[in-house]
Amino acid sequence: MQDLIKNLIQKNNTKIVLIVLDGLGGLPVNGRTELEAANTPNMDALAQTSACGLHIPVSIGITPGSGPGHLGLFGYDPIEYQIGRGILEALGLGLEIRKTDVAVRCNYATIKDGIIIDRRAGRMPSEQTRKITERLQKEITGIDDVEVVFAPGMEHRFAVLLRFPMDLEPDAAMIPDTDPQKEGASPVAPSPLSKNAGKVSRIVEKLIAKVHEILKNEEKANYILTRGFSGMPHITQFQEAFGLNALAIATYPMYRGLARLVGMYAPAIEGSVEDEIKFLKQNYDKYDFFFLHVKKIDSYAEDGNFEGKCARIEEFDKLLPDILRMKFDVVMITGDHSTPALMKSHSWHPVPFLLKSPYVLGGLCNAFSERECVKGELGIFRTINLMPLALSNAGRLKKFGA
Repeated sequence: MQDLIKNLIQKNNTKIVLIVLDGLGGLPVNGRTELEAANTPNMDALAQTSACGLHIPVSIGITPGSGPGHLGLFGYDPIEYQIGRGILEALGLGLEIRKTDVAVRCNYATIKDGIIIDRRAGRMPSEQTRKITERLQKEITGIDDVEVVFAPGMEHRFAVLLRFPMDLEPDAAMIPDTDPQKEGASPVAPSPLSKNAGKVSRIVEKLIAKVHEILKNEEKANYILTRGFSGMPHITQFQEAFGLNALAIATYPMYRGLARLVGMYAPAIEGSVEDEIKFLKQNYDKYDFFFLHVKKIDSYAEDGNFEGKCARIEEFDKLLPDILRMKFDVVMITGDHSTPALMKSHSWHPVPFLLKSPYVLGGLCNAFSERECVKGELGIFRTINLMPLALSNAGRLKKFGA
């Protein structure tokens, strides 16, 4: 798809905004999904005059992680570009990645008698976990001949960079997540999944043991779970692929990492969704593509908090007019995947999507929800088709063929 798009790109002054409400899609509880239960008059009104549909991030029946979900939104086939979350987290936290490095995304967790009691250590405040991460860095600077770099993240998350003395083989980071993805289970052993992953797995095993020894007396964060082992991949840059100068606005490091991976400018910012929108307005004249990420919708869904997810959706809906007043030529609102509060996890269900431009049919949906979007003109489509839709609606694609 990207090869085809490259040959059709034409420049103009149009502005495109992609708003990603993380984990947006849901399932019914008492007959209604979160989008149906939430009071969203602004998104509902926009859906009535937009092209709507549902998109499938990877393939039918496949549950996507946040990495594959966002790569699809950015126009990259997540099956072709399989990138570990460790790299994304590390890039998002501003770490420089080399060919000698393995990056790991980590959670602080609570463990008792070898059993995980809380995978997220009670979602401790970032200020507390930052101090713990700084303590680990002081006490662990290396293991054997491998340099160890810690980088604090948001809440219970942080990244670790393992810097080896030599370039690594492409399969050296093939190690399973030690997070079993559920409480009441033991951590998974960091065993090698390829012939070149043996040394990395041994270093990780030593790292986990050292950290546990240091943190064993902590009330909540007494253990770490490692996820998304990965090295630095090669990927076509966003401007080369789509001819767009892009700005990413995200408060969580992993999503900045995703944006930086494909070449978007993704400065570290903090604050609320209101602060993100203010930053969007301040930079409106400097870029022609804007990725705006809203996280907390997904967080409440993963906790099984249906009402909390609804409330976060409603909070965004109240702010939507501030974005629409900026007069973007193309406005897209969607999620990177579905996270039904009913399941407390990502799911394989298609994700609601709307696209507003002067060149859509519209008039087919009465509201913005899963059941309404399936009535829309776009039907159900693969996520990687989103970027061609955005470009065509922005007048940035020439005709194909004579």
